[in-house]
Amino acid sequence: MDNRNENGSVKQLEVRHRGRFGQIGIYFGKFLRMFIYQSDWKMLPMAAIIAGLVGFALGGGFGRTMEGTLTAVFAVVCVCIWNGSFNSIQVVCRERGVVKREHRSGMYVLSYIMSHMMYQLLLCILQTVVTEIVLHLVGMKFVGRGLFTPWLLLDVGITLLLITYAADMLSLWISTLVHSTTTAMTIMPFVLIFQLIFSGGVFSIPAVVKPIALLTISNPGLKAMASQVNINDLPYSAINGMVNMVDKVEIGGKVTVGQVLDIMSDEDNPTISELRAIEVGNTMTVREVGEDLLTKDSYADLRSEELTGNITVEEAVTALMEMEDLDELMDKEIGTITTVGGVVDYLAEDSTVQSNWDEGVDIYMTVGDAIDIIGREETMAKIEAAASEAMYEPDYENTGSNIIHNWLHLLIFILVFSVLSVFTLGFIDKDKR
Repeated sequence: MDNRNENGSVKQLEVRHRGRFGQIGIYFGKFLRMFIYQSDWKMLPMAAIIAGLVGFALGGGFGRTMEGTLTAVFAVVCVCIWNGSFNSIQVVCRERGVVKREHRSGMYVLSYIMSHMMYQLLLCILQTVVTEIVLHLVGMKFVGRGLFTPWLLLDVGITLLLITYAADMLSLWISTLVHSTTTAMTIMPFVLIFQLIFSGGVFSIPAVVKPIALLTISNPGLKAMASQVNINDLPYSAINGMVNMVDKVEIGGKVTVGQVLDIMSDEDNPTISELRAIEVGNTMTVREVGEDLLTKDSYADLRSEELTGNITVEEAVTALMEMEDLDELMDKEIGTITTVGGVVDYLAEDSTVQSNWDEGVDIYMTVGDAIDIIGREETMAKIEAAASEAMYEPDYENTGSNIIHNWLHLLIFILVFSVLSVFTLGFIDKDKR
């Protein structure tokens, strides 16, 4: 074809390229066709399978205990990072040669990356929807009202989307850096391990390296999701296992006559004062007074009261009545003594008791027996409350400001990795090959 002017000089060909926005549409359409015809749609069933396995394995403890929920939340965050990472880890490097030629022909790097961002956002939204549906079906349900929407499921969905998309943009940047898919897939496991170890949730890391956790996507993602499910208000179930381990351990020691009477003479103790004021009648024997205290329903609450030295009223009275040397005393009538305090004072002054002041019996019981005396349900509730308070994590507070802070953290990652992708791909013409 003759490209000369009338005067014989060569004409300069005018090549027109679509503008930046036009190129975005062209490449976005190309990626949609790849989704259909090059099997990129397979990322959706893969996301469903992974979510199903995680939900089936860990969903039983979700929403019931603090540690079970934290483990499940960590696993879901891992699923999102996995999905996002493998969405885009190969998308640029696998067609690097094509991208290089098109860039020399007028392709705008910004348009190319933005079209990838749009396509990957659509893919991440689909993966998030699939993940939440599958988790719901296998029993890991996000029910209730969210802090920002009427549905907790939607609030959590925003978090899952941001985690997935941030991981996607990180992988997109890596894909612009490397020159082959082999290199990309070699780097990917190290990136995932870094994200998981420094998440700051399940794995304990030294304080000196904790700032590194702020550089991970998993850290703000886990914090946001743990806050949304209000993990701090859940019971710490490990306490039950610890109590069960020591339930049969024996505790106790020797209790003497003098110790029991000294304890029962302590009128400054409100429990003992209440016990001493109980009326016992005019014709009762010492043994009858003790039997009443041990058997009558009206004294049930008093029997479990703890005296000085971690001895209950029931244990003290039982120990006193089991002493064989006091049989004669136990059968004595109290006469005009009308209160338990009067009985105690009478016994303390009796010569027979004084001669056996240092005699005693061994009282042994298991930890479980002691808890039953006090009240197992009440005791376990107090222990669990104390454990939950000790395990309270301010980063997991169920507040809007806390969640927004973590969302912004993830958005910053998305923005930074997107900018880095544009920057690094701009040097594609410098490839040596």
